[in-house]
Amino acid sequence: MRLDKFLKVSRLIKRRTVANEACDAGRVMINDKPAKASANVKMGDVIEIAFGNKSVKVEVLDVQETVKKDEAKELYRYIT
Repeated sequence: MRLDKFLKVSRLIKRRTVANEACDAGRVMINDKPAKASANVKMGDVIEIAFGNKSVKVEVLDVQETVKKDEAKELYRYIT
């Protein structure tokens, strides 16, 4: 699955266009490498997103095309 779509489906970023812009600006990394919006996301990948002065690091647990809002948190796990 594309990175921008995963960020939207998992609700880490609310809109796909915002996810695209974050990737283009170099604020999203997969496995410690800068990632484009078209990068492929698979289970076990570590995604880090920089939001201003704070960053969020998550591990991908599952990849699904669509999920309900309350099940979106099951797609990833926070890493400290």
